[in-house]
Amino acid sequence: MTYKDIDKRKTAFVLELDDVLYPAKDYIYQVYYLFANMLEYVELVDAKQVISLMTDTYVAEGPEFVFDKLKDEFPVAAQYKDKFYGLFDTAKLPLKLLLYQNMLTLLQEVVVDRKKLFIVTNGKVVQQVNKIKQVEWHKLEPYLTCYLADETAPKPEPDVIHLLMQEHNLQRRDILMIGNSEVDSLCAETVGIDYISVGKFL
Repeated sequence: MTYKDIDKRKTAFVLELDDVLYPAKDYIYQVYYLFANMLEYVELVDAKQVISLMTDTYVAEGPEFVFDKLKDEFPVAAQYKDKFYGLFDTAKLPLKLLLYQNMLTLLQEVVVDRKKLFIVTNGKVVQQVNKIKQVEWHKLEPYLTCYLADETAPKPEPDVIHLLMQEHNLQRRDILMIGNSEVDSLCAETVGIDYISVGKFL
């Protein structure tokens, strides 16, 4: 699916951030890299082994199991739990976060067509802001309006979309939401706006 396949009457596009505009693991893996290198510097553990353990656990079991697995394998890591979780909020990444190519093309075409772009993202506010600041936006920043759903109520609660509609004088029929989860789909359904899974663009 491409921009030309979308109903021309849509004037506003609402998108989630993680795994919609860029791969979420690109941020997470860079945080793992920074933490592993810090651990190597202060405790002389092998950063490569730490990174490998963390990424393997992330893929096989999920992010919520990573730190427990890490401290089981490297007990010295246990004392750095706050540092580990804090890095997700404050990390200065070695590399910029790159948008999916198809999504970058979509955003550029929306802007050229003089339509509105909104990022509406769930998640810890300070962390989502940190991610947004480190994306390579290709000069799209002036055309993006960001809403951090946790400042009102996380999706699927409709509050943040109602706020967006009110502040930008939009009707339901004007909006297309693009997401990657049941949460996004339910939110769109609750508000009564059209929804497309990002998979159709990728």
